[in-house]
Amino acid sequence: MPIENILAHEDGGAGDRTNNKKVNPCMVYFSTPIAVCGSYAFGSCAGYSSPTQSAIREDIALSLAEYSVFGSILTFGAMIGAITSGPIANYVGRKGAMRVSSVFCVAGWLAIYFAEGVWPLDIGRLATGYGMGVFSYVVPVFIAEIAPKNLRGALTAANQLMICAGVSVAFIIGTVLTWRALALTGIIPCAILFLGLFFIPESPRWLAKTGKEKEFEAALQKLRGKDADITHEAAEIQDYIETLERLPKAGMLDLFQRRYLRSVTIGVGLMVFQQFGGINGICFYTSTIFESAGFSSSVGTIIYAILQVVVTGLNTIVIFTSIRSIDLSDGGQIMYKL
Repeated sequence: MPIENILAHEDGGAGDRTNNKKVNPCMVYFSTPIAVCGSYAFGSCAGYSSPTQSAIREDIALSLAEYSVFGSILTFGAMIGAITSGPIANYVGRKGAMRVSSVFCVAGWLAIYFAEGVWPLDIGRLATGYGMGVFSYVVPVFIAEIAPKNLRGALTAANQLMICAGVSVAFIIGTVLTWRALALTGIIPCAILFLGLFFIPESPRWLAKTGKEKEFEAALQKLRGKDADITHEAAEIQDYIETLERLPKAGMLDLFQRRYLRSVTIGVGLMVFQQFGGINGICFYTSTIFESAGFSSSVGTIIYAILQVVVTGLNTIVIFTSIRSIDLSDGGQIMYKL
């Protein structure tokens, strides 16, 4: 089936967006802040190494090379977490994947807190990196799957905003807390997320995909409000999933077909050049960079943290409003949906 037909199944037509006046997204608004605690935890992991470098090296007697391993090993854990996040989320569900990620992060933070040598530090950092990698996938997917179409773009944008908030808060409070105390603060968003997951529904799309019909309808009803008519949306989701299952399974080599060359090159290129820009290195060692430049590390870190949140917030607003609707050559519009 052509991709435009699949999108038509998914979208349901422009007229369907307002056919249900009784939709009450209160549960969606409640679920999203809980889910983005995972995004905040992601930011806490990324922002930890910058304000703590001097203190950890002094207390544990680490060489510069040893601390460099501690700082960078986070990305290796995140890479493993990102690779395994899809299968985990498909097997145990979106909520299950977030629980797994929370457990890894908490275990990692505790290992760092109690560390008296380099190995516990590295193991803890690797564990938080793994949890961070899983969060990077499952949080935006979960939000996109529970949100109604008209809120999907705005709510998923909260993911990136909370990542930056987590980094910035770690930078700021890291200037006044000890490195062990800062590690304990990383547990807080994980604990909120882990407990909050008991009060929010699972992704209806995942439940439908796994054949759990009753749970699927109950979760969708809870997300849309008890008085909402979910008949059309439930049928639309089921139809979309059945359509995808009827399509031939694509393999990795299919990406190298000539018709996909431009899209794959642009998509992968954007990700590669974004990372090779060195932003993670700056994030991990912000304090040292300012200190080496002869500027106050505390003042520089706080300024960096504040600007990061402000710019990310503005960027989120600009991007969302810019691509909310894009005129196509045939005069139609494509709605921004994540």
